[in-house]
Amino acid sequence: MCPPPTDQARWFAQEIQPHEAALRAYLRSRFPDVRDVDDLVQESFSRVLQSYGTVQIESTKAYLFATARNLALSALRRPKIFSPTPVTDFSVQSVVEESINVAEAVSVRQEVTVLLDAIDALPAACREIFILRKLQNVPQKEIAARLGLSEQTVQVQIVRAIRKCAVYLRKHGVKGIH
Repeated sequence: MCPPPTDQARWFAQEIQPHEAALRAYLRSRFPDVRDVDDLVQESFSRVLQSYGTVQIESTKAYLFATARNLALSALRRPKIFSPTPVTDFSVQSVVEESINVAEAVSVRQEVTVLLDAIDALPAACREIFILRKLQNVPQKEIAARLGLSEQTVQVQIVRAIRKCAVYLRKHGVKGIH
């Protein structure tokens, strides 16, 4: 038997969730360069839920859409760390082979090795989610369904993985990671 919904859950179901389709349409039309609208919608929901009870919200729809707009703008400004296509040994090898400078080729190969080590150092579940999302480009919603997790849990794990990888890369001298 399910426990009764909390005030926050009731508020979300009545005030926020009904705007999901309109929010997706808005993001797709207003920000066509944003690759993963599903991630933006989930992050917007998460942020709005976090503000429940702490922020005076006069219009939940306006607040939700403003949150999504800000996240979309932030995503477009953020430097792209990962390619939308999966990284394979073949693609890494072709990049290295095309390089004219041998020192640069060695550096790239070392950085890729450090990145793979960083990914290997992640906790198992976190690593699996990270690989599915960032290297295999599996949508967040599909990962959640496949692993029996909430989309928010998947999102949290992806953020943790990115942060841990960035720290690992910085510790091992890979430049350009912020």
